[in-house]
Amino acid sequence: MKVTFFGTTTLLFDDGKDQIFFDAHMTRPSLMQFAFGSAPTDTKLVDEKLKLHHVDRLKAIFVSHSHYDHVLDAAYIANQCGAMIYGSSSTMKVAEGGDVPEERRIEFQANETYEVGGYRIRVIPSIHSKPTIINNDLGQTIDKPIRQPAKLRDYKEGGSYDFYVEADGKRIMIRPSFNYIVGQMDGYKADVLFLGVAGLQKADAETEKIFYQETIEKLEPKLVIPVHWDNFFSPLTKPVTGMPKLIEKTEVVFYKLARYCETKDVNCLIQIPGTSIEI
Repeated sequence: MKVTFFGTTTLLFDDGKDQIFFDAHMTRPSLMQFAFGSAPTDTKLVDEKLKLHHVDRLKAIFVSHSHYDHVLDAAYIANQCGAMIYGSSSTMKVAEGGDVPEERRIEFQANETYEVGGYRIRVIPSIHSKPTIINNDLGQTIDKPIRQPAKLRDYKEGGSYDFYVEADGKRIMIRPSFNYIVGQMDGYKADVLFLGVAGLQKADAETEKIFYQETIEKLEPKLVIPVHWDNFFSPLTKPVTGMPKLIEKTEVVFYKLARYCETKDVNCLIQIPGTSIEI
Protein backbone atom coordinates (compact mmCIF):
# COMPACT_ATOMS: atom_id res chain seq x y z
CA MET A 1 0.00 0.00 0.00
CA LYS A 2 1.44 3.36 -1.03
CA VAL A 3 0.43 6.41 0.98
CA THR A 4 1.18 9.91 -0.27
CA PHE A 5 0.95 12.86 2.12
CA PHE A 6 -0.06 16.28 0.80
CA GLY A 7 0.18 18.14 4.11
CA THR A 8 -2.36 18.95 6.82
CA THR A 9 -4.35 15.67 6.93
CA THR A 10 -4.63 14.93 3.21
CA LEU A 11 -3.59 11.36 2.41
CA LEU A 12 -3.79 9.42 -0.85
CA PHE A 13 -3.99 5.64 -0.50
CA ASP A 14 -3.06 3.49 -3.51
CA ASP A 15 -3.26 -0.31 -3.37
CA GLY A 16 -2.12 -0.69 -6.98
CA LYS A 17 -5.70 -0.91 -8.26
CA ASP A 18 -7.77 1.81 -6.66
CA GLN A 19 -6.99 5.14 -5.03
CA ILE A 20 -8.74 6.85 -2.12
CA PHE A 21 -8.22 10.35 -0.76
CA PHE A 22 -8.75 11.02 2.91
CA ASP A 23 -9.42 14.76 3.09
CA ALA A 24 -8.61 17.01 0.14
CA HIS A 25 -6.61 20.14 0.84
CA MET A 26 -3.81 21.23 -1.46
CA THR A 27 -4.74 24.88 -1.92
CA ARG A 28 -3.25 26.59 1.12
CA PRO A 29 -4.53 30.16 1.51
CA SER A 30 -2.52 32.57 3.62
CA LEU A 31 -3.40 33.45 7.21
CA MET A 32 -4.57 36.88 6.00
CA GLN A 33 -6.91 35.23 3.51
CA PHE A 34 -8.29 33.03 6.25
CA ALA A 35 -8.86 35.94 8.59
CA PHE A 36 -10.25 38.50 6.15
CA GLY A 37 -10.91 37.02 2.73
CA SER A 38 -11.89 34.12 0.55
CA ALA A 39 -10.08 31.67 -1.67
CA PRO A 40 -11.07 29.24 -4.42
CA THR A 41 -9.31 26.02 -5.27
CA ASP A 42 -5.99 26.65 -6.99
CA THR A 43 -6.91 24.50 -9.98
CA LYS A 44 -3.50 24.82 -11.63
CA LEU A 45 -1.71 23.57 -8.53
CA VAL A 46 -4.19 20.76 -7.91
CA ASP A 47 -4.00 19.60 -11.54
CA GLU A 48 -0.20 19.55 -11.30
CA LYS A 49 -0.28 17.48 -8.12
CA LEU A 50 -2.82 15.03 -9.51
CA LYS A 51 -0.69 14.52 -12.61
CA LEU A 52 2.61 14.33 -10.75
CA HIS A 53 1.30 11.66 -8.38
CA HIS A 54 -0.56 9.71 -11.09
CA VAL A 55 -4.00 10.16 -9.56
CA ASP A 56 -5.83 8.38 -12.36
CA ARG A 57 -7.70 5.62 -10.50
CA LEU A 58 -9.41 7.66 -7.80
CA LYS A 59 -12.58 6.05 -6.52
CA ALA A 60 -13.53 8.19 -3.55
CA ILE A 61 -12.73 11.06 -1.20
CA PHE A 62 -13.56 10.62 2.48
CA VAL A 63 -13.70 13.90 4.42
CA SER A 64 -13.07 13.90 8.17
CA HIS A 65 -14.76 17.25 8.82
CA SER A 66 -15.70 20.36 6.89
CA HIS A 67 -13.18 23.01 7.87
CA TYR A 68 -11.58 24.36 4.71
CA ASP A 69 -8.20 22.79 5.49
CA HIS A 70 -9.83 19.38 5.06
CA VAL A 71 -12.44 19.91 2.33
CA LEU A 72 -11.51 22.95 0.22
CA ASP A 73 -10.40 21.00 -2.86
CA ALA A 74 -12.67 17.97 -2.51
CA ALA A 75 -15.34 19.01 -5.01
CA TYR A 76 -12.83 19.99 -7.68
CA ILE A 77 -10.83 16.77 -7.31
CA ALA A 78 -13.99 14.66 -7.34
CA ASN A 79 -15.12 16.29 -10.56
CA GLN A 80 -11.71 16.06 -12.21
CA CYS A 81 -11.41 12.37 -11.36
CA GLY A 82 -15.03 11.24 -11.47
CA ALA A 83 -14.80 10.16 -7.84
CA MET A 84 -17.37 9.86 -5.07
CA ILE A 85 -17.37 12.15 -2.02
CA TYR A 86 -18.22 10.64 1.35
CA GLY A 87 -18.79 12.93 4.31
CA SER A 88 -21.13 14.60 6.75
CA SER A 89 -24.17 16.64 5.80
CA SER A 90 -21.92 19.72 5.91
CA THR A 91 -19.47 18.12 3.50
CA MET A 92 -22.40 17.35 1.22
CA LYS A 93 -23.20 21.09 1.10
CA VAL A 94 -19.63 21.79 0.02
CA ALA A 95 -19.89 19.10 -2.66
CA GLU A 96 -23.25 20.42 -3.83
CA GLY A 97 -21.87 23.94 -4.10
CA GLY A 98 -18.98 22.53 -6.10
CA ASP A 99 -21.39 20.93 -8.60
CA VAL A 100 -20.56 17.34 -7.73
CA PRO A 101 -23.46 15.32 -9.17
CA GLU A 102 -25.91 14.03 -6.58
CA GLU A 103 -25.20 10.41 -7.47
CA ARG A 104 -21.56 10.91 -6.47
CA ARG A 105 -22.35 12.47 -3.08
CA ILE A 106 -22.69 10.02 -0.18
CA GLU A 107 -23.61 11.31 3.27
CA PHE A 108 -21.96 8.73 5.45
CA GLN A 109 -23.25 7.47 8.77
CA ALA A 110 -21.27 7.06 11.97
CA ASN A 111 -20.21 3.50 12.83
CA GLU A 112 -20.96 2.29 9.31
CA THR A 113 -18.45 0.50 7.08
CA TYR A 114 -18.16 1.34 3.38
CA GLU A 115 -16.55 -0.92 0.80
CA VAL A 116 -14.81 0.87 -2.06
CA GLY A 117 -12.77 -1.32 -4.36
CA GLY A 118 -10.46 -3.32 -2.13
CA TYR A 119 -10.92 -0.99 0.84
CA ARG A 120 -13.15 -1.40 3.88
CA ILE A 121 -13.53 1.98 5.56
CA ARG A 122 -15.30 2.34 8.90
CA VAL A 123 -16.48 5.81 9.91
CA ILE A 124 -15.90 6.42 13.61
CA PRO A 125 -17.48 9.40 15.42
CA SER A 126 -14.72 11.58 16.83
CA ILE A 127 -14.11 14.96 18.41
CA HIS A 128 -12.25 17.97 17.08
CA SER A 129 -9.32 19.49 18.92
CA LYS A 130 -10.17 22.16 21.49
CA PRO A 131 -11.39 25.56 20.22
CA THR A 132 -8.84 28.30 19.56
CA ILE A 133 -9.02 31.90 18.44
CA ILE A 134 -8.94 30.76 14.80
CA ASN A 135 -11.13 27.71 15.35
CA ASN A 136 -14.20 28.46 17.46
CA ASP A 137 -17.10 27.02 15.44
CA LEU A 138 -17.14 23.48 16.76
CA GLY A 139 -20.53 21.84 16.44
CA GLN A 140 -21.72 24.34 13.84
CA THR A 141 -22.93 23.00 10.49
CA ILE A 142 -22.97 24.14 6.89
CA ASP A 143 -26.62 24.43 5.93
CA LYS A 144 -26.41 25.99 2.46
CA PRO A 145 -24.29 25.01 -0.55
CA ILE A 146 -20.88 26.70 -0.51
CA ARG A 147 -19.84 28.09 -3.86
CA GLN A 148 -16.29 29.23 -4.44
CA PRO A 149 -14.79 31.65 -3.85
CA ALA A 150 -16.26 31.60 -0.35
CA LYS A 151 -15.10 33.01 2.95
CA LEU A 152 -12.89 30.44 4.56
CA ARG A 153 -14.69 30.93 7.85
CA ASP A 154 -17.89 29.70 6.15
CA TYR A 155 -16.47 26.17 6.21
CA LYS A 156 -17.87 25.05 9.57
CA GLU A 157 -16.70 21.89 11.30
CA GLY A 158 -19.94 19.96 10.85
CA GLY A 159 -18.92 17.04 13.04
CA SER A 160 -15.61 15.15 13.11
CA TYR A 161 -14.81 11.56 12.19
CA ASP A 162 -11.93 9.11 12.20
CA PHE A 163 -11.42 6.41 9.59
CA TYR A 164 -10.44 2.79 10.16
CA VAL A 165 -9.13 1.38 6.90
CA GLU A 166 -8.63 -2.28 6.11
CA ALA A 167 -6.94 -2.88 2.78
CA ASP A 168 -4.14 -4.91 1.23
CA GLY A 169 -3.80 -6.91 4.44
CA LYS A 170 -3.17 -3.76 6.49
CA ARG A 171 -5.12 -2.07 9.28
CA ILE A 172 -4.78 1.70 9.34
CA MET A 173 -6.35 4.25 11.66
CA ILE A 174 -6.60 7.87 10.52
CA ARG A 175 -7.23 10.21 13.45
CA PRO A 176 -6.99 13.81 12.18
CA SER A 177 -7.59 15.78 15.39
CA PHE A 178 -5.70 16.05 18.66
CA ASN A 179 -8.38 14.98 21.08
CA TYR A 180 -9.97 11.82 22.39
CA ILE A 181 -13.22 10.19 23.43
CA VAL A 182 -12.62 7.72 26.24
CA GLY A 183 -13.26 4.20 24.95
CA GLN A 184 -13.59 5.28 21.32
CA MET A 185 -10.72 3.04 20.19
CA ASP A 186 -11.75 0.01 22.24
CA GLY A 187 -11.73 -3.13 20.10
CA TYR A 188 -9.57 -1.65 17.33
CA LYS A 189 -5.99 -2.57 16.51
CA ALA A 190 -3.90 -0.89 13.81
CA ASP A 191 -0.63 -1.58 12.06
CA VAL A 192 -0.25 2.12 11.25
CA LEU A 193 -1.73 5.16 12.99
CA PHE A 194 -1.91 8.55 11.28
CA LEU A 195 -2.27 10.79 14.31
CA GLY A 196 -3.35 14.43 14.41
CA VAL A 197 -1.02 16.39 16.68
CA ALA A 198 -2.08 20.03 16.27
CA GLY A 199 -2.40 21.18 19.87
CA LEU A 200 -0.07 18.65 21.49
CA GLN A 201 2.59 21.24 22.34
CA LYS A 202 0.31 23.22 24.64
CA ALA A 203 -1.45 20.23 26.21
CA ASP A 204 -1.01 19.73 29.94
CA ALA A 205 0.62 16.54 31.18
CA GLU A 206 -2.66 14.84 32.14
CA THR A 207 -4.31 15.55 28.78
CA GLU A 208 -1.23 14.29 26.95
CA LYS A 209 -1.17 11.12 29.05
CA ILE A 210 -4.83 10.28 28.43
CA PHE A 211 -4.50 11.15 24.72
CA TYR A 212 -1.74 8.56 24.34
CA GLN A 213 -3.66 6.01 26.39
CA GLU A 214 -6.74 6.40 24.21
CA THR A 215 -4.86 6.22 20.89
CA ILE A 216 -1.44 4.59 20.76
CA GLU A 217 -1.89 2.33 23.79
CA LYS A 218 -5.32 1.11 22.66
CA LEU A 219 -4.44 0.61 18.99
CA GLU A 220 -0.94 -0.86 19.52
CA PRO A 221 0.39 0.30 16.12
CA LYS A 222 3.79 -0.68 14.84
CA LEU A 223 4.17 2.77 13.26
CA VAL A 224 2.85 6.22 14.18
CA ILE A 225 2.90 9.02 11.59
CA PRO A 226 1.88 12.50 12.81
CA VAL A 227 -0.37 14.65 10.65
CA HIS A 228 -1.68 18.21 10.98
CA TRP A 229 1.71 19.53 12.06
CA ASP A 230 2.75 21.56 9.03
CA ASN A 231 2.04 25.24 8.33
CA PHE A 232 -1.03 25.03 6.10
CA PHE A 233 -0.99 28.81 5.63
CA SER A 234 2.13 28.37 3.49
CA PRO A 235 1.70 27.03 -0.08
CA LEU A 236 3.00 23.66 -1.19
CA THR A 237 5.23 25.52 -3.65
CA LYS A 238 7.38 26.77 -0.75
CA PRO A 239 9.62 24.88 1.69
CA VAL A 240 7.66 22.99 4.32
CA THR A 241 7.70 24.42 7.83
CA GLY A 242 5.93 23.70 11.08
CA MET A 243 3.11 25.88 12.33
CA PRO A 244 3.87 29.56 13.04
CA LYS A 245 5.55 29.87 16.43
CA LEU A 246 2.74 32.01 17.83
CA ILE A 247 0.35 29.12 17.21
CA GLU A 248 2.51 26.12 18.06
CA LYS A 249 6.14 25.07 18.41
CA THR A 250 6.24 22.08 16.10
CA GLU A 251 9.66 20.96 17.28
CA VAL A 252 8.17 20.46 20.75
CA VAL A 253 5.29 18.46 19.24
CA PHE A 254 7.75 16.15 17.51
CA TYR A 255 9.84 15.82 20.67
CA LYS A 256 6.84 14.89 22.83
CA LEU A 257 5.53 12.32 20.35
CA ALA A 258 8.91 10.77 19.57
CA ARG A 259 9.82 10.57 23.25
CA TYR A 260 6.57 8.76 24.05
CA CYS A 261 6.93 6.34 21.12
CA GLU A 262 10.51 5.62 22.20
CA THR A 263 9.34 4.53 25.66
CA LYS A 264 6.75 2.20 24.09
CA ASP A 265 9.07 0.76 21.41
CA VAL A 266 6.81 2.13 18.67
CA ASN A 267 8.27 3.45 15.43
CA CYS A 268 7.55 7.13 14.68
CA LEU A 269 8.02 8.62 11.22
CA ILE A 270 7.73 12.23 10.06
CA GLN A 271 6.39 12.22 6.50
CA ILE A 272 7.06 15.36 4.47
CA PRO A 273 4.26 16.73 2.21
CA GLY A 274 4.67 15.52 -1.34
CA THR A 275 6.33 12.25 -0.37
CA SER A 276 5.08 8.67 -0.51
CA ILE A 277 5.77 5.67 1.69
CA GLU A 278 4.99 1.97 1.44
CA ILE A 279 3.19 0.48 4.43
